[in-house]
Amino acid sequence: MSDQIKSIVEKLNKEPFKKNYNLITFDSLEPMQLLQLLSDVLGEIDSKHVVDIREEMPEQTAKRMLSLLGILKYKPPESSTDLSTFRQGLVIGSKPVIHPVLHWLLQRTNELKKRAYLARFLIKLEVPAEFLQDDTVADTNKQYEDLMEAFKSLHKECEQLKTSGFSTAEIRRDISAMEEEKDQLIKRVELLGLKESNNSIHVLIKAIVFYKLFHAEQRMQRVQLQLKDMQHAVVDSKPESLMKRLEEEIKFNSYLCSEKLPRELESKKQSLYFLQKVAAEPAMGQSDLNELETKINEVNAQINQLIEKRMMKYEPIDSKFSMYRQQASIISRKKEAKAEELQAAKEEMSNLERQMSQKANQAREVDGTEVLKGDEFKRYVNKLRSKNTFYKKKRLEMAEITAEYGILQRTEELLKQRHEIIQQQLQAIEDKKGISGYSYTQEELERVSAAKSEMDEMKGRTLDNMSEMVKKLNALVADKKSNLAPIIKELRQLRQNCQELTQECDEKKVQYDSCAAGLESNRATLEQEVKGLREECIQEESCYHYTNCMKRNLEVQLQRAKDEMKTYVSPDPQDRRKAIREQYTRMILEQENLGKKLREKQKTVRESHGPNMKQVKMWQDFEQLMECKRECFLKLQNQTSVGRVIQEGGEDRLIL
Repeated sequence: MSDQIKSIVEKLNKEPFKKNYNLITFDSLEPMQLLQLLSDVLGEIDSKHVVDIREEMPEQTAKRMLSLLGILKYKPPESSTDLSTFRQGLVIGSKPVIHPVLHWLLQRTNELKKRAYLARFLIKLEVPAEFLQDDTVADTNKQYEDLMEAFKSLHKECEQLKTSGFSTAEIRRDISAMEEEKDQLIKRVELLGLKESNNSIHVLIKAIVFYKLFHAEQRMQRVQLQLKDMQHAVVDSKPESLMKRLEEEIKFNSYLCSEKLPRELESKKQSLYFLQKVAAEPAMGQSDLNELETKINEVNAQINQLIEKRMMKYEPIDSKFSMYRQQASIISRKKEAKAEELQAAKEEMSNLERQMSQKANQAREVDGTEVLKGDEFKRYVNKLRSKNTFYKKKRLEMAEITAEYGILQRTEELLKQRHEIIQQQLQAIEDKKGISGYSYTQEELERVSAAKSEMDEMKGRTLDNMSEMVKKLNALVADKKSNLAPIIKELRQLRQNCQELTQECDEKKVQYDSCAAGLESNRATLEQEVKGLREECIQEESCYHYTNCMKRNLEVQLQRAKDEMKTYVSPDPQDRRKAIREQYTRMILEQENLGKKLREKQKTVRESHGPNMKQVKMWQDFEQLMECKRECFLKLQNQTSVGRVIQEGGEDRLIL
C-alpha cells in the first residue's frame, strides 16, 4: 500500500498535475479533496470531466465517474468485489476505494486518453428493432454504422502511419541522400561530357541509361524483398489451402468491387450532387427558410397519408412481400457487416503477422535460435509430453518416499520415547543401588575414547598426506624451473625490445598530438563557417516561404476581386445577387430601414413620456391614499373590539 501511495504522489507531482504533495499531505486529504483530485485526473484523461464537484450533486458525481471508469474498463480490486460497496466508497470519498483507482489511472494515462477519445466515437447507439423497420431510420442507422467503420479504418491508418517509422528526420535524411545521389549523377555526367565533348548526344543518352538502370536496380531490390516475404509466408502451406485462401479472397474482393464499393460511390455521388445543388442556390434569408420548412412539413404529411392509404389498400396482398423485403434487407445489412468485419479481421491478421515476424527476428537476435514451426513444434510438444509423464512418475515416487519418510519419522519418535523411558528406569535403578550417573559416565568415557582414536587416525593420515604433498611440490618446482629457464632468457630480450618500442611510441605520440591539434583548429574554423552558412540558408528559406505565402494571399485576393467584378458585371440577376457588393447593399438597406423604425419608435416614446410620467405619479398618489384608508380602517376596527369578550371554539377571550 505504501508503494502504491508513493507512485501516486510521484505521478501527481509531475506534469501536467504539479500538485507538490508528499506522503503526509496526500494521506491527510479530506474525502471531498480526494474526490476533486480523482475528478481532475479524469478531466485530464477526458476534457468533458473537468468539473468542480462542489457545484455538482454527489449522485451525479458518482454516476459520471462510474460511467467513465466503465468506458475505460476499470476493474475494482479483489478486496472490493461488491459493486454497491465500491459505489458507496466512491460517493463518500473512501481512501481504500479511491487510492487504487488513482494508481490505476496514473499508471496508464496515455493509453486511457486514447481509449476515452475512441469511446467518444465508437460507443454504438442501440436502436430498437421496431424502429429499424422504418426505411428512413434504417438508412440513417446504416449511415451511422458506415461512418463508425470509416472512422475505425481512418484511425487504424493514422496509427499505422504513426508507428510506421516515417518521421520528418527520416524524410529529411532521404531527401538529403537523394540530393547527394543527384549530385553524384551530375558529376558523372560532367565527367562523361569531358571525355566525349565532341559527341554531347551520346553523353546525354548514357546519363539517361545510367539513371534508368539505377532506378531499375532499386525497384528490383524492392521486388526481391517482397518475393522473400511471400516465400517465407508460403513455406509451410499446402496447395489446397492456398487455392482455398485465394478463392475466398477473390470472392471477398468481387463482393467489394461489385456490391459494396459501387453502392458507397453512388451514395457519395448523390450526397455530392445535393451539396453542389445547395451551394449553387442563392443565399436565403430567414423567411425563405421558414417557407421551405413549412413546405417540407406539408410534403411529409402528404407522404404519410399516402403510405397509410397504400398500407390500408394493399396490406393483405403485400404482407408476405413486405416480410420478405424486410428479411432481405436484414440479410444484406448482415452481409455488409460481416464483410466489414472480415476486412477488419484481415487487417488485424496482417498486423499480427507483421508483429509476429518482428518478434521472431527479435528472439533470433537475442537467443540465436529459430522459432519452432510445423513438425519441429510437434516434436517439441511430444518431447514435452514424454517429460511430463516422466515428471509424473517421479512425482509418484517422491510421494511414496515422503510417505515412507513420515512413517520412519514416527517410528523414530516412538523409539526416542521408549529410550527415554528406559533411561528413566535405569536412573531409578542406579539411585536405588547408590551409583547414580554410572551409565552416563560410562557412555561419556566410551564416546571420548572413540573420538580420541579417530583423532589419532586422522593425525596419522594428515602427516602421511603432508609428506607426500611436499615431495610432489618439490618435484613440480624443479620441473617448472627447468621449463622456465629458456623462457626467462627470451623475456630479457623482449624487455629490451619493449623499452626501444616505448621510446619510439612516445616520439610518434608527440608528433600525432601536434598534428591532431592543428587538424582540430582547422575543423573548428570549418564548423563555424558551416554554421554561419546554415543559418544564412535557414534565413533565406524563411524569407522565401514568407514571400511565397504573401504571393499566394495576393493571388487569392486578386482572384476574389476578379470573381466579384465578374459577378457584378454579369447580366444574370441570380449571379449578381451573389456579389458581395449586392449583399452589403441589401444589408445596408435593411439596417437603414431598421434605423428608421427605431427613430420613429424613439419619437413616439419621447412624445408620450410626459403624460406617462404624470399617470405614474397619479397612480402612486392613489396607492398612498388607499394605504392610508386601510390603516384607518384597521385602527377603527381595533378600537371597537377593545373590552369585548369573544367566544370561539368553545373558549372565552377578553380583548383589552
